Amino acid sequence: MEYFVYILFSKSLNKFYIGYTQMLENRLNNHNYKHKGFSAAANDWIIVYYETFNTKKDAMLREKQIKNKKSRNYLLFLISSENNPIGSENPDFSSGGS
Repeated sequence: MEYFVYILFSKSLNKFYIGYTQMLENRLNNHNYKHKGFSAAANDWIIVYYETFNTKKDAMLREKQIKNKKSRNYLLFLISSENNPIGSENPDFSSGGS
């Protein structure tokens, strides 16, 4: 089964969220409607980037790698990458925030 590492963005919070899952669309719905914790502060999360992996272990390692960068600039680099499956559908992230 395929695993996804994903980056979500909330315009209202001007924040990113990084996670991994097997079911990307279901996970997005959970973040927007049924979730507790950090992402529960908003319900306007959108998928702005994802990568696919063959194993849970690989997805977990990549999620950790991205989170350890602790860099908005790195997230913006990934999102703007020509390898991003989302393409140019991303919103403008030019405002400040973390």
